[in-house]
Order: sequence, then structure tokens, then C-alpha cells
Amino acid sequence: MLPALDILRTALGIVIDDKERQGHVVTGLREELAGMPDGYDAMAEFARRVADLPLREDWPYIEPSDLEGIWAECDPSRPLGPIAEVDLEDASRRAEAAFLASVCGCILGKPFEINPTLDELREALEPTGEWPLRDYPSEQAVRSLRMCHPQWIECVRERIRYVAPDDDINYRIIAMLLLEEFGTSFTSQHVRETWLWQLPVRVTFGPERTLLAKSAMASIWEGSSPDLDEWVRVLNPMDEFCGAMIRVDPYGYACPGNPALAAELAWRDSSFTHRRTGIYGSMFAAAAIATAMVERDRLAIFDTALKFVPRKSRFHEIVADCLAEVRKASDWQDGYWRIHLKYGGHDHCRIYQETGTLINTMRFAEDAGHGICIQVSQGNDTDCYGATAGSLLGAFFGPGSLEPRWLEPFNDEMHVALALFFERSLSRVAKRMGALPKRIAAGITGGVDLYSPTAMSSTLSSSGNPAESE
Repeated sequence: MLPALDILRTALGIVIDDKERQGHVVTGLREELAGMPDGYDAMAEFARRVADLPLREDWPYIEPSDLEGIWAECDPSRPLGPIAEVDLEDASRRAEAAFLASVCGCILGKPFEINPTLDELREALEPTGEWPLRDYPSEQAVRSLRMCHPQWIECVRERIRYVAPDDDINYRIIAMLLLEEFGTSFTSQHVRETWLWQLPVRVTFGPERTLLAKSAMASIWEGSSPDLDEWVRVLNPMDEFCGAMIRVDPYGYACPGNPALAAELAWRDSSFTHRRTGIYGSMFAAAAIATAMVERDRLAIFDTALKFVPRKSRFHEIVADCLAEVRKASDWQDGYWRIHLKYGGHDHCRIYQETGTLINTMRFAEDAGHGICIQVSQGNDTDCYGATAGSLLGAFFGPGSLEPRWLEPFNDEMHVALALFFERSLSRVAKRMGALPKRIAAGITGGVDLYSPTAMSSTLSSSGNPAESE
């Protein structure tokens, strides 16, 4: 079954908008699409043509998506190996703290994931005495927002009983599974296979859902050899959104003091679904987390991470400017307005403003709990960037930087939307995250998850798939 033609037409319209933002010549394409008769052949040909549009002659940016091209455009002074000696015991504790703070930041931001601004959040929280934000929000505050996130009821302080399922947390666990099973040698094919075994389609969004759907269709014919580059290049709307950036934190945990390796692992994961800015954001985040494990100068963390992004890209230009603005800011609210007034048009999931707010959070956070409150208060994609901020803060401040009150409401229970991951203890998952630096340093892979995708695949292929025998 092919997608309905009206869905294809809508997706093509979004791709044209994407291409225009990416500097391509789109003159006349919207009119051509509007006048195109329904038909799969015509739309397929149009989609491939749109994928190969030329850039405008005046486009000033150079934005490769292949790893060799990215490295060629990055700062040649970037560190190619470890930037500091690493105490693996300390790194393990920091990785565990980073994951726990990431979970708390995610759940703190989840009720507010309606693309709010700082002003909207303040208007909702002030009447209940919850501004500035210091804790999980009350039901009264959340109900006063212009709309409620579908999962708000699991994430307000009167009702929290466990870690609610969320895509950010799903992806962090998947990255952990990839590292446990394949170490630093995993590939995009491993990412694809793991997703097929683990991810229900309704818990994915944007390019993740698109690539998962393409993978599912191809899996019907097991002998096929999919062209993953073609999949992500053609008919893949929103290929610069934040979905890849929210997946890569464990690569930073696993590579303390080695931003180059963290960034490369992030590329392997993110390039399965994203291009250009979508990849750069993921490499930047992983490199920043890896650096935060060893660097004590807060803003130097981001100076280092930017070296792993092409210097003539939009991402580098905007994030470097945000970094300069945060350096001049007097407090976190001043930093927010300096960023928002320039880049407020890049709202929910569009990476640029949100990356600036991460830098702002890191500069002014007093500890991990205070920092996730600052991050969520800056709005936009509150759960995704609350989670990423938590990783950075936990990696930087280390264990003890998150008061027990942030974790106690979960009762050490987490719910995830993964098909073959049955661990429900938050503390045990955190210990596995904390083990990543030692495992990667020792080159250990395998032997952790009885229900890994590879193990299940091997079992089914040797014993026969029950579904096929009915």
C-alpha cells in the first residue's frame, strides 16, 4: 500500500518549503505542484527533482551532510582525540547523573510542550506562585495554558507516579543499546534494525517516522538492500528539525573528554534521518556533553563543540552569535531576550534558538535542578531541550547536583514505549548509562540486553518466525 496521493502532495509542499530555507532555487515549484494531476509516477519524478535542486547563486553557506565533507568544513584546530585525562570512575558517575537530570528535565518540560514563549509560561505560573519555576508544575498552572499537552496528566506534581513515556527517553535508551551491543562500530544499518525491532511508529515524529515507515515497507522483502542515502534525501520533510539532536546524549556520556568521537557517533545516528542542520545539531550536542564531562569553563564547552560543525553553515553562524550574546548577558532572562529577539522565528523543533537557550542555561545554572528550570522556562520544545539541558548539566556538575526531590516522585519506575526493552527501574537504567564510559574505553560490546534486536533477530531466523507459520 502506497501513501495516499493527498499525503504525498502535502509532504512535497513541506519539502519545497524546506528547500527554500536551505538556499535552493524553488521558483515555480509550488505552482507546478498545485497544477500536477494525481499520479504516483509524476509525484515520484517530482520528488527526485526537488531533492536535486540547485542552490541559489548568492547562497553564502557550505553545508555538507557526509562525514568527510563535514570534517573538511570544520575548524582545522579542533581536537582529534581526547582533550583531557579521564578518571573513568568520575566519568561513570557523571554519565549516570547526566541521564537522571535528562529524565527530570524531560518530564519537567513535558506538560509545557506546546511551543510557549517565556512570557506565556510566566503568565501561567505567576498566579499559582510557581514563577520562577522551581519544581514540577501544578495541575492548576498547566490547565491555565492556552492548550494542554496530551500527556500532561502524568507529569504534574500532584499526579506523577513514574517516568512517563517520551520519545526523548526512548531514543536515549536506543543509543545506549547500540553502544552496548556494537560499541563504537555501529552503523546506520544497525540504527535502522534497532528501530524496526523497538519503535512503534506512533511514538516517532517527522523524519524519524518517515524513515521508520520506509524501513518497515522495505522489511517486507528481507532480501532487499535499501539505499539509505536515497531514503533520507528524497521526500523526507523536516530533515533539519531537532529529532536527531535529541537522540545522541549517550554518545557524549560514553566519550568523556573525547568530543571528536562523540560527534562522529552522533553523525552515524543522525545521518540515518537528517541532513545539514539536523546533523550539525546532533554533533554539537554530543560533543558538548562529552566536553562537559571534563571542562570546567562553562562557555568553553560550546567553543569546543562548535569546532565540530562546518564553519560556513547557518548553524555555526547563529550558534556562534548566540554564544556571543550569552557572554554579554547579565542574567538568564537577559540572555533569553537577547536570543529570542534575534532568533524567535526559529521556534519549536527548529534547533537554532533552542541551541542558544541551552548555552544560556549552562552559563547561569546554579546546579542541575536550577538549570532544567531555566531551560524549560525559555519555552519552545520544552521537554526535548529540558532533557538535553539535563544531560549537559549533569555531565558538568556531576553527582549530587540534582536534589532527591526531583527523582522521588518517580518511585524508581519508568515507562518507555519500546517493544523489547523490559527494564522498569530508572536507577538500573541510569547505572547502565553510567557504565558506558568504561565499556567503550575497554572495547566491551554485547552481553547486556537479553532482548537486543540482534539477539531477537538471530533467534527468529534460527527457530522460524511464528507469524510466518500461521
